[in-house]
Amino acid sequence: MSRRAGPALRGHVLGLRGFRFRALGTRHRLVVPDGVVRLMIGFGEPVRVVDAIDPRRFVSGTSMVTGGCTKAVIGEHTGVLTGVTVLLTPLAAYRICALPMAEWVDRPLDPAHLFGTRGRHFDERLAECPDWPGRFGLIEELLAARLREGPLGCPEVVGAWRELVRVDGRARVDDLADAAGWSVRRLERRFREQVGTSPKSMAQVLRLRAALRLQDAGLSWTEAATETGYHDQPHFVRTFKSLIGCTPGRFRSDQEVRRTVGEAGWVDS
Repeated sequence: MSRRAGPALRGHVLGLRGFRFRALGTRHRLVVPDGVVRLMIGFGEPVRVVDAIDPRRFVSGTSMVTGGCTKAVIGEHTGVLTGVTVLLTPLAAYRICALPMAEWVDRPLDPAHLFGTRGRHFDERLAECPDWPGRFGLIEELLAARLREGPLGCPEVVGAWRELVRVDGRARVDDLADAAGWSVRRLERRFREQVGTSPKSMAQVLRLRAALRLQDAGLSWTEAATETGYHDQPHFVRTFKSLIGCTPGRFRSDQEVRRTVGEAGWVDS
C-alpha cells in the first residue's frame, strides 16, 4: 500500500509505502542510485543490503536508513518481510536526522540512532498498529516533529540542489557555484554536508535516472543517452557500469532480478 505524504510533509517526503513480502527462496530487489534517501522500518525478517558494485560490502538489519545512494544496491531477504519505507529528499533527511549527510551516505543506519527518544521502540509501535493508515500516521507525526526541530539547509545548497533536479543533472558545477555566489570548493563542501555527496556525483546520478526513465518509457539506450546529454554511447556505458555495476544490455536482460523503474526510482523483483 502506498500514499502521498500529508500537506505538512510534501516537498520533503516523496511518498510512503507499506509492504509485506513472503519469499519461499531468496528474493532480490535492485535499488538504482537516484538521489533519494530511504527510511525503512521493518517488523519481520531482516533484509541484507549488498553493494551491487562490490558484493563483499553488505549490511543486514530489520530497520535502516540508507543515504542518497550514488551506487546501486541489492536488497535480499527470505521469509516474510513487513514494514514501511519512506522516501525522502536529501535535504529533508538532513533536517530530520540532524547529522552531516556525508557521514552516512551509502551507509545504512539504525533509525533509533537518528531519532533519539522518539525513535526508541518505534518499530514495535508500528507493528502494533492494526492497519497501514495508522502506521503511516505515526510515521508522519514523527517526521513532522523532526522537520520542525532540525537544521535548515542553507539557501545556496537548496538552490543548487533544486537546479540539479530541474535539469536532470545537466548543470556545470562552476555555474552552480556562480549562482550561489560561492567558490566551487565552498559549494562542494557545504553540498556534501547537506546532501551527502558532491554536486558532480549527484549530477551523474540524476542524469542516469533520467536516462533510465526514458528507456523504460520505450526509447532505445542510444536515444535515451542522447536525450540526456551523454557525449557518446561509450561514455554512457562507462557511467552506467560505474553506478549500477553492469552494462545497459545486461541490466534489461538479466533474469535474476526483474526490473521496472518507478516514479521514485524503485526497481522491484
